[in-house]
Amino acid sequence: MIDEILPPAVLSAEAFADNPVRPRLFAEEEAQLARWGDARRSEFATVRVLARRALGDLGMPPVAIPRGGNGAPEWPTGVVGSMTHCPGFRAAAVAHGKAVRTIGVDAEPALSLPDGVLPLVSLPEEQSQLQRFADADPEVPWDRLLFCIKEAVYKAWFPLTKLWLGFEDVRVDIDREGAFVATVLAAGPRLDGNRPFSFSGHWLTRNRLLIAAVADHGAGPDPIGDGWPAGIRRGGRSAIGDGGRREDQPAETSGSGPSGPPEVAGASAATPGGCSLCRC
Repeated sequence: MIDEILPPAVLSAEAFADNPVRPRLFAEEEAQLARWGDARRSEFATVRVLARRALGDLGMPPVAIPRGGNGAPEWPTGVVGSMTHCPGFRAAAVAHGKAVRTIGVDAEPALSLPDGVLPLVSLPEEQSQLQRFADADPEVPWDRLLFCIKEAVYKAWFPLTKLWLGFEDVRVDIDREGAFVATVLAAGPRLDGNRPFSFSGHWLTRNRLLIAAVADHGAGPDPIGDGWPAGIRRGGRSAIGDGGRREDQPAETSGSGPSGPPEVAGASAATPGGCSLCRC
């Protein structure tokens, strides 16, 4: 499913449940699980199995993917990647660094944000856009989609800059057909000589999930819009299937975590089922 919103240079693997028998991990990965409960251990293990599967498709041998000191996954040299997990979904996406500069993926349950959270994670102009969309298409939880997109953008931004990014530091313009452009408003390094810097990406909603993805090729053509197989639809409302659970999608549980600096941590902590760079 997630491959529908990723370009051909990015390879991915996904699962809709954890294996009842937790797979064996590398020693350095196991060492990081000591303080966690069973559910967190299972999602950590599952997403790393998926990451190694995707790396194998890139032609790479199995390697450990521990969490770094900043919480981000440590990918092999020459590889960029991103992980995500939420109730009912886990995924990893990887690419050769020479082909793709950075990747950010995030999945969320297709549920509205808790009361009071939207003002903490959005700008006034974004709230106006979300209201227009909600009036036209109330079936999509547009507020949670905005949160999901900003999580994906942060995961793409941090490996490039090693800088935190608050929810107020990104302005997202959403296309209802499944695309978005996210402009970074915060001060930071020039990327491709441009400031403010923007990421283009795509999203979809299906099977009670929201998924957003960024895969940036650096300077040059639109990183997502280039090289797609003919006839492939890339998400959005047009990509919704039957709106229910797929046959291969049993239910499960997961956790959430902050995606920005401490002052906005409470916002994402209040959103159940989310994923962030610092918890993968």
